[in-house]
Amino acid sequence: MTKSQRHEIILEIIKSGSVETQEMLRERLLEGGIDVTQATLSRDIKELGLIKKQDRYFVPQKSTAEIPTLIRESVNSIDHAMNMVVFKCHAGMAMAACAMFDKLGYSGVVGTLAGDDTIFIVMRSEKDAAAFVKEMQSVIFSSKKGDINAQ
Repeated sequence: MTKSQRHEIILEIIKSGSVETQEMLRERLLEGGIDVTQATLSRDIKELGLIKKQDRYFVPQKSTAEIPTLIRESVNSIDHAMNMVVFKCHAGMAMAACAMFDKLGYSGVVGTLAGDDTIFIVMRSEKDAAAFVKEMQSVIFSSKKGDINAQ
């Protein structure tokens, strides 16, 4: 099992129920056949950015400031039609950017699909798509001053 697969499972466990301690999380992983040391689990929690509030772990909402550089540098333009969003990327960059985007876990995203230079995102509603595009254009293109797509 890869680290990213383990991270996905940890996120599912945290999102699906109350996990109060690292030991409780480790036990739930063991129930699923995943044996990790406390040190590995501690690193995983840190890497995933999990937070503990009111005696339980939470997956924090990702802020747009946390958009990884790979996504910022890969995307050329963003647009939407109805509830569908399209990111146009540099050739060969869409799959890596999409995989990284998926890890951010934005609410309202139903699913993503990537080709060589295009990321297709299905949102729950047209309103979600419009707001998401506006937010992503602001965040991604803020560092690309003068880019015609940042309008």
